[in-house]
Amino acid sequence: MCKILLTSLVVIWGLRLGLFLLMRILKWGEDRRFDEMRGNIGKLVVFWTLQIEKSDAYDLTNIHAVWVWTVSLPVTLVNASNGGRLFQPADVIGWTMWVAGFLIEATADQQKLSFKNCQENKGRWCDVGVWKYSRHPNYFGEMLVWWGIYVASLPVLKGAEYLVILGPIFLTLLLFFVSGIPLLEASADKKYGNLGAYRHYKKTTSPLILLPQGVYGYLPKWCKTVFFFEFPLYSRNLPQETTVW
Repeated sequence: MCKILLTSLVVIWGLRLGLFLLMRILKWGEDRRFDEMRGNIGKLVVFWTLQIEKSDAYDLTNIHAVWVWTVSLPVTLVNASNGGRLFQPADVIGWTMWVAGFLIEATADQQKLSFKNCQENKGRWCDVGVWKYSRHPNYFGEMLVWWGIYVASLPVLKGAEYLVILGPIFLTLLLFFVSGIPLLEASADKKYGNLGAYRHYKKTTSPLILLPQGVYGYLPKWCKTVFFFEFPLYSRNLPQETTVW
């Protein structure tokens, strides 16, 4: 039963994301992430494999070979294990994390798509719905989904198998420091960095974890950095005189 449920969660995640990507392309008529890469097979392979983006593309985590294979290793090991087992606390915790992450990610994706499809919002950054509480709620949901999968697999793992934690760690580091938040923050800073309203939004809105702006905005710098991942690299592209610190 645990094997079937855990596998089903991954399948549901993939189906939801695949259908959402299809819906987005049907609405827009194209996927702008590939515009700069269609004529260069090398760049296209790197993009599809590691999700290293150069454009200011829509901030949606994509199904790419390396990280999907890595983060799905816990499910692979669970399915390879022998026999059934009783539910344990780790199962409930992991499933709860997955459900929370799935709902946050799906809601954030849909809200931003609706926001961008509204002509009245042209030239604005998304600050509605869950985007009022996080600058990257879809990434927060994505991390919860795969950390939840790992936690739910813990009762089955033994010895060196615990190293599959490298999967969610890889995903987290990728979004924190490589092709996720840094690129999108740099793109937004370039577009809106001279606008006071945007700088206020950035200063009062958590980069990842959902938190009311009235709370986050008054936290000291060290607290934002240590507990809410407001790393300096996320603001290095703002004009010097308008830094959020």
